[in-house]
Amino acid sequence: MDVLIVNGYVLDPANDRSGYMNVLIRDDSILEVGENVKGNPDKVIDADGCYVMPGLIDMHVHLREPGYTHKETIRTGARAAAKGGFTTICAMPNTKPVTDNPYTVSDIIRQADKEALIHVLVVGAMTREQQGERVADMEGMFDEGIIAVSEDGSSVKNAAVCLEAMKEAARLGLPVLDHCEDKDLAGDGVFNEGTASKKFGVKGIPNCAEDTVAARDIVLAKAAGCDLHLCHVSTKESTLLVYLAKAAGSHVTCEVTPHHFTLCDEDIDSADTNFKMNPPLRSREDREALREGLREGTIDVIATDHAPHTYEEKDCAPEDAPFGIVGLETALPLTWTELVVGGYLTPEQMVEKMSVNPAKILGIKRGSLSEGAKADITVFDPRPEYTIDKNSFVSMGRNTPFHGRRVMGRVKATIVNGRPVYMDI
Repeated sequence: MDVLIVNGYVLDPANDRSGYMNVLIRDDSILEVGENVKGNPDKVIDADGCYVMPGLIDMHVHLREPGYTHKETIRTGARAAAKGGFTTICAMPNTKPVTDNPYTVSDIIRQADKEALIHVLVVGAMTREQQGERVADMEGMFDEGIIAVSEDGSSVKNAAVCLEAMKEAARLGLPVLDHCEDKDLAGDGVFNEGTASKKFGVKGIPNCAEDTVAARDIVLAKAAGCDLHLCHVSTKESTLLVYLAKAAGSHVTCEVTPHHFTLCDEDIDSADTNFKMNPPLRSREDREALREGLREGTIDVIATDHAPHTYEEKDCAPEDAPFGIVGLETALPLTWTELVVGGYLTPEQMVEKMSVNPAKILGIKRGSLSEGAKADITVFDPRPEYTIDKNSFVSMGRNTPFHGRRVMGRVKATIVNGRPVYMDI
């Protein structure tokens, strides 16, 4: 089957090209990209006024399956990702049972192959049952197809165990996706230690809960020789630590979420648990540091940390609610509105943060519109202005602080392996 995308503005920073071009897809691959490409297609997608870019890649998603399918499933999470323009997502290991063994990995991959519209890559746990005591069977999980390892949801508290896990990841060539949090320093904190915690009379989570583990793990990763990727950085200090590590030649990358570069703790105007996430929304100064880190290149990736919960779980006092918000269906319009329209990133840089760089870090052949590449493509219209409505989400989760927020830009088509899996044209 041939599909021709016409009249779109191609953004392909991996090949250093942009401009009005047509894209011809044959079966599952890109056949040709150029101004005069026509062919004899079976299907034509008119991308007039839209950007045509390599499919978005989200390195940080909680699909909740197995074990928590009342929150989300592989099927619903993948559909939400497709609607959000994502063609590849990485499923984190804090499932039930924990994704810490080859059997669970195999089950998830088999379920994703059956149910998911997009590519679902599996991230294995660093330690058994994510208890931080014994290194998980990384080699067995690697043989089944994991793309990375992580202890997401917590950090490996014991530095010796963490170093051992990092050395094993380095031996297997697996990047470590690192949730940086000292649980003792975070304690029973709810919001950021500062404006929000004082305003609502709850315990605060200090910046140093993140920064101390980020510093430790940068040092450990260098000793282990592994590729370290810091998840959801939220502080000015962590951003500086990554900058210094890169300057020293360490193999360190990092990501930021749309909620952390869009909101700060001053924006929490009620004790709404949809503002409760981990790490928390930090200060205005921290938010500005994250935006500048994206602008000058210290922060490599934009990822969602999509974390669905039920209404009942979030409908309680802030102290009792779980951390986390959904993000797959709001990430691209928030990035466009806050960072591109806001003047921090060019459209090409946005594609680098959401497609090119994640592909490089994960070591997968994605993130470009090269002839011969797999046809994973996102078509994005930057013009529509609208209000985010959580009731329109495909995800089972409705837990978002962005309900009612005005944004610009909609995904018009998501194509995976040459097949349109979402269309709004």
